[in-house]
Amino acid sequence: QVQLVESGGGLVQAGGSLRLSCAASGNIFSINVMGWYRQAPGKQRELVAVKSYGGSTDYADSVKGRFTISRDNAQNTVYLQMNSLKPEDTAVYYCNARNPINYWGRGTQVTVSS
Repeated sequence: QVQLVESGGGLVQAGGSLRLSCAASGNIFSINVMGWYRQAPGKQRELVAVKSYGGSTDYADSVKGRFTISRDNAQNTVYLQMNSLKPEDTAVYYCNARNPINYWGRGTQVTVSS
């Protein structure tokens, strides 16, 4: 089992920045990919950014150039730096870890006002 705890969400004006954090605990040695997904009201959950232990990354086209995912393997933590936020980034952001079973955090709300 893997437990994930997110933090760092909140309310920000368009153009602002937020940094999300996700701390993993439990069977962390089996994790090979960690990342972030989001779900806006009435929409399906979608990938935002993921990063493997090998260092490869993948971003949604809508966030490329604005969001950066990073990992601190020693702290078993993954971060999402979000810059130039837009109202359409408003969603609940979920941390994800795979081993390859998918584990999810409870989510953290990000609201971007126009």
